[in-house]
Amino acid sequence: MTLTQLDYIVSVDTYRHFANAAEACHVTQPTLSMQIQKLEDELGVLVFDRSKQPVVPTETGQTILVQARDVLRAARRIPEIVSESKEAFRGDFRIGIIPTLAPYLLPYFIGEFVGKYPAVSVHIQELVTEQIVEKLRNGLIDVGLVVTPLTENGITEIPLFQEPFVAYAAESNLLLTKATVSPADLKTDGLWLLTEGHCFRSQVMNLCGADRQSNCTTALRYETGSLETLIKLIDKQGGFTLLPYLATLDMDASRRARLRSFDAPSPVREVSLVMHRSFLKRQIINAFKQEILAYLPTELIGTIKRGSVTNVR
Repeated sequence: MTLTQLDYIVSVDTYRHFANAAEACHVTQPTLSMQIQKLEDELGVLVFDRSKQPVVPTETGQTILVQARDVLRAARRIPEIVSESKEAFRGDFRIGIIPTLAPYLLPYFIGEFVGKYPAVSVHIQELVTEQIVEKLRNGLIDVGLVVTPLTENGITEIPLFQEPFVAYAAESNLLLTKATVSPADLKTDGLWLLTEGHCFRSQVMNLCGADRQSNCTTALRYETGSLETLIKLIDKQGGFTLLPYLATLDMDASRRARLRSFDAPSPVREVSLVMHRSFLKRQIINAFKQEILAYLPTELIGTIKRGSVTNVR
């Protein structure tokens, strides 16, 4: 049994396709297939059920793959320890971030982070939370920026800050007759939501009522993953939505006049770094965390209530 063979079976499990796995491992498909066959012969079990498309692991194969991922993470940790001892920041750093954070949080710090660590090649993907968790488990990204708590087995969470919600309404909406709003004020017609799969949608529905009509009119159904689209729809079509605080900071004066904060205590969402429990690149992740905290808007600094922010261990 070799680390290369374990890498090959993990790749097949990740891509569920032998040709795609071979491409990801930079080998030919016959080479990958032969090495996996040799591993299965040595173990005396089948790791994959090749009769199904896409290919899936056998029941025993699933257990083997969990262990294989742990072994590969441990092996990759060794050169990382050496790098950390030399205080070297280099290599690929793969980040997943949810769409309701990416355009509003990244601009504050990402340029400084890249400039400070030029030997680190940063790769950022906008993904919904479910995809981030899956990619963390499969080793396809190193860290995620999401809303927590997730309560996912094997996922470590490091809270960074808590971000308030604010209401945004069209000029004609009754919400604008109030100085501040409460969750009870939101139980009215005209709510616009993100499409399913976005955690922010679920949070808004929890505040406004899960059985609510999701769009402004019964004649219009529009699904979007963009808060900016919701804002423009409200400007033209009426209604209201909730926005995370960071999404409001670059608004012009006319739009800011249509924001309403909540009565205390304001509803908030907790933003955290998440990684696999046996995560790699700990020194880079620590530096990444510190850069985020250093460039947060002052209103969000020191807002964590569920535990304290600590160094990655």
